[in-house]
Amino acid sequence: MSIFSFFKRQSSANKAKERLMMVLSYERKGLPPNFADILKNDLITVFSKYPQFDSHNIEVEIKSEDDRDELWISIPFANGK
Repeated sequence: MSIFSFFKRQSSANKAKERLMMVLSYERKGLPPNFADILKNDLITVFSKYPQFDSHNIEVEIKSEDDRDELWISIPFANGK
C-alpha cells in the first residue's frame, strides 16, 4: 500500500481480496483466525496499567504485501502526558 492509496476508497473486491490474503496469512503462520483480537485484548490489559498510554486506541493488524507478512501494533500515548 502506498501513501497515496491510503486515502482512496477501496472497492468491495479489493476489501474481499485483502481479507482472503489475511486468512491465508493466518493459516501459513499457524495462527488462530482471531489472533489479532486476542493480542489486542492482552495489550489493552497490560497497557491500561500505565496512564501514559491510551489503551483504548490500541491497534493490532496483520498485513500481507507481496510475499511478506507483517504484524503492526500501534499504542498511542495519552494526550497531555
